Amino acid sequence: MAIRPDGYDKAVIGIDMSQEPYRLVYDKDKMVAVLLDEDDELEHIDAIEYLEYNVWNTFLGPDDPIYIQRGSYDEVVDYLD
Repeated sequence: MAIRPDGYDKAVIGIDMSQEPYRLVYDKDKMVAVLLDEDDELEHIDAIEYLEYNVWNTFLGPDDPIYIQRGSYDEVVDYLD
């Protein structure tokens, strides 16, 4: 069964079925939005830091979710350069 971080079901954008175990795919920006909706006093940068430390950079095993940062082709190429 795919690992799911609690409370972020609204941020799921798909599933990676390239190999088993299948993995859920989450949109990072949507996860930030979910966290900000839960806490009106939380700053955007603090939500990102929280997710980076507690969710995105954890490793629980081969069925960990995939977290993506959406962007246009040009944005992605610029990021990679």
